[in-house]
Amino acid sequence: MGRTKKAGTAGRFGARYGVTLRQRVAKIEQNMKAKHKCPSCQTKAVRRISTGIWSCRKCGHTFTGGAYIPATDAQKILRSFRERSVSRRTT
Repeated sequence: MGRTKKAGTAGRFGARYGVTLRQRVAKIEQNMKAKHKCPSCQTKAVRRISTGIWSCRKCGHTFTGGAYIPATDAQKILRSFRERSVSRRTT
């Protein structure tokens, strides 16, 4: 498979593409394959189905998100902006 302890999942590239790019790919893939928190049931059981599609293995909630992580930085900023604007309207 070409996978080593030092290179991780990017070991499949061998000596190609440069160390910085291989490290970047390894970090992205490690974060992508980790379990994430479900927005519905708050359990760490969310896995990636395909690009931008995420599903909780416990409650079955399927939702869209980022390509490599369920919630991108832009989505987090937008969510906080919406929460602030809703709270201003109610007061």
